[in-house]
Amino acid sequence: MAILYNRISSEELKQRMLQETEPRTTISFYYYFFINDPKEFRDYLYINLDKLSVFGRIYVANEGINAQISVPTHNLEAFKTFLYSIEPLNELRLNIAVDDDGKSFWVLKIKVREKVVADGIDDPTFSMENKGRYVNAKQMNKLLEEKDTVVIDMRNHYEYEVGHFVNALEIPSDTFREQLPMAVDMMQDKKDKNIIMYCTGGIRCEKASAYMLHNGFKNVFHLEGGIINYAQQIKKEGLESKFIGKNFVFDNRLGERITEDIIAKCHQCGQPADSHTNCKNDGCHLLFIQCERCTSAYDGCCTDECQTIYNLPQEEQKKLREGIDKGNMVFNKAKSRLRPRLNEE
Repeated sequence: MAILYNRISSEELKQRMLQETEPRTTISFYYYFFINDPKEFRDYLYINLDKLSVFGRIYVANEGINAQISVPTHNLEAFKTFLYSIEPLNELRLNIAVDDDGKSFWVLKIKVREKVVADGIDDPTFSMENKGRYVNAKQMNKLLEEKDTVVIDMRNHYEYEVGHFVNALEIPSDTFREQLPMAVDMMQDKKDKNIIMYCTGGIRCEKASAYMLHNGFKNVFHLEGGIINYAQQIKKEGLESKFIGKNFVFDNRLGERITEDIIAKCHQCGQPADSHTNCKNDGCHLLFIQCERCTSAYDGCCTDECQTIYNLPQEEQKKLREGIDKGNMVFNKAKSRLRPRLNEE
């Protein structure tokens, strides 16, 4: 009987990955298509990807697939052959990471979800078949220069904070499901404009574009392959980057540098910085921006309190952590407080 789940501790697997000398390629991809039996499809993926030593995080639902993975570079062609053997995914565009050290993931996790992107949409007449028009990097740059263009960032604040397109509008909300109706409301007086939506890899902005069309908008576009694909295209074609700063990514790297611009600030001292990190206190693990000086001064922790706990003996730390459910914490500078947040993409 095939093993359909990992049985080795995450920490051991992480150490194995860090010791690997063979190069890996980090890839993301998604596709909206109907999957009749997500559980069966999930198991089929796991069996075949595990054979290829693929690591990463994949979500499967009736509406499609969303994946962020790393593949041993020597298995890249075999991976493509397998993926493209699945008829709806044949010749699917793969987003290859821009700033990649191959250390993005260390375990394969494939989960069945109600939706591959939590959207809060309960309207049975909504369909992903009617979505906005794709734009590539060259078209994106051209549209951004036109006065009748509005560009909307469909990511969270902590993503927007370290990098975004010039003049992009941020939807000030905590989750994608909140952003969708807010975007509709904010754009009510701009229905005659060209509305371009973008996100990290394309999956959120594609759904957002369909939602805008569903709500009566006409000239809706979305960036094909998101920021990741845009960065690859401008590099290949020698185009000017209209995206400035870093692209936040949902893996161990926490960011891909697109331009040298540093547009964010350290959350502790306020100096220019755009490196996200997780607080070293295992009872916290807050995601926040920290400069090198504060990393040294606070031992990689977010507060004096966490630093004190971090430097206690392990047994004392474990006692303090008992009963704490920290979830996935992110410093939301827009609201100046800490709150639990879930990965969106």
